[in-house]
Amino acid sequence: MGNADLRDLAAIRDVAFTEIEGSVVAVDAHNWLYRYLTTTVKWTSDEKYTTADGVEVANLIGVVQGLPKFFEHDLIPVMVFDGAVTELKADEVAERREKRERAEERRAAAAERGDAVEAARLEARTQRLTDAIQETTRELLSLLDVPIVEAPAEGEAQCAHMAATGTVDHAGSEDYDTLLFGAPTTLRQLTSKGDPELMDLAATLDDLGFDRRALVDAAMLCGTDFNEGVRGIGPKTAVKEVREHGDLWGVLDARGAQIPNAEAVRELFMNPPATDAEVDTAVNPDVDAAREYVVDEWGVAADEVTRGFERIAESQVQTGLDRWT
Repeated sequence: MGNADLRDLAAIRDVAFTEIEGSVVAVDAHNWLYRYLTTTVKWTSDEKYTTADGVEVANLIGVVQGLPKFFEHDLIPVMVFDGAVTELKADEVAERREKRERAEERRAAAAERGDAVEAARLEARTQRLTDAIQETTRELLSLLDVPIVEAPAEGEAQCAHMAATGTVDHAGSEDYDTLLFGAPTTLRQLTSKGDPELMDLAATLDDLGFDRRALVDAAMLCGTDFNEGVRGIGPKTAVKEVREHGDLWGVLDARGAQIPNAEAVRELFMNPPATDAEVDTAVNPDVDAAREYVVDEWGVAADEVTRGFERIAESQVQTGLDRWT
């Protein structure tokens, strides 16, 4: 969710990896990849991931560093990529582009005055998922036998649909949109340090005394990626007023407020574009081929990915042993 206020409403708890091992997780690939891409750019010299032709593929380092934790905990990631941008999200996309452009201007100024630390920090903010990044990420995931699903529109919506229909056990995202899109459970911080979090839709609705439509109404009052919220309404006020006035329209009427395209935004959350997908979870990574692709074909510095590939290979041996004990 563009507005993280939903965290104040959601039922979220820490969960031990032992509770979720063996699970299949539909991961919001753009959300996950962007996080590792920006981290890699911020903390790694660009010569480590830039080809002789000047193509930047920091994503390859990020993928190799991020995937091992899935495998080490016997989790099967299904990477779900965004499809077409929803028209309602056009303003959000434009705003992100403007922020990247402003960051690029500031990065250039920092580099000119010799402030390498500030330049690196701002460089991370200018990252976008280029065609090269999209293509090489998919190819690397394929070599590592990680299932890929192409969403018709929002990746979070597709993840939620797959979790709701039982195609996977959980959605996986750092955003909160999966809750609004109807994912029964969402795993967050899967590849961060420490244990992940589990966000539970049923528990959230039970705590609030809401159905999902009322939860969507409250979220829209706060603001989402698809609409501006109503001035002066935070999460607690949103819940209070939806209870008092019955639904989104009752609150808007009582306040004399409007949310443009409100019906369309609400319908998008309740019935988002998604597709049924078959997923083969018999994952068998070809680590040697993946390493050759990253290091030999794309010229990524071997020292940046060696340990990641070692962890993936080791995890496959250990997982195999565990399944026979």
